[in-house]
Amino acid sequence: MARRVCKTWLWGGPILVVVAILGGILFHLSPVLAQSQSSQLASNDIFTPEHRTIFSAVREYFGWRETPVQPIAFTHQIHLRKGVQCTNCHAGVDRGPEARIPGVSVCMMCHQTIATNKPEIQKLKAYRDRGEDVPWQRVYGFAPTAHVRFNHAPHIHAGVDCAVCHGNMTTQTVAVREINHTMGFCMDCHQQKNASTDCVTCHY
Repeated sequence: MARRVCKTWLWGGPILVVVAILGGILFHLSPVLAQSQSSQLASNDIFTPEHRTIFSAVREYFGWRETPVQPIAFTHQIHLRKGVQCTNCHAGVDRGPEARIPGVSVCMMCHQTIATNKPEIQKLKAYRDRGEDVPWQRVYGFAPTAHVRFNHAPHIHAGVDCAVCHGNMTTQTVAVREINHTMGFCMDCHQQKNASTDCVTCHY
């Protein structure tokens, strides 16, 4: 009888532990799941650390990002090699917060006559002919819950080279996320350059 009880505990004990752990997880997740459903109705202007799903929370926590697939294989390498400057295409980077992505009309100013037989340029022309802008996919950017507002202009005026945050674009074809913009990365740079490390400098 004692042996039977012992064997039952050897098999049943771990199962009970697993059930208890799963039950605890579900108990703690149930309000989160309910909140994630209700948050779909919430305004984006409302401050909240919530995520729509548990999976999105896990992805953000571990910094998992999908690799963006661009509609046109724009090559930075060739353009920079030919003397095109970052500010030629990313207009406004030295005047405001955004490094604007050029519209199709900007691209076609050069490619109306340059490399017109290339397949990627023909794709570009097709967007222009349809009256559509190229749906470029963002490579860099902070998660909404980070509540970071990055302003390019002061960094450009302080002499921070684009490569510091974006990597060496002269070696890249289609842009890739080469540098991970963590808080530690930004803080290290600010400390090295004696820039403000006050929270409201970036979180406002």
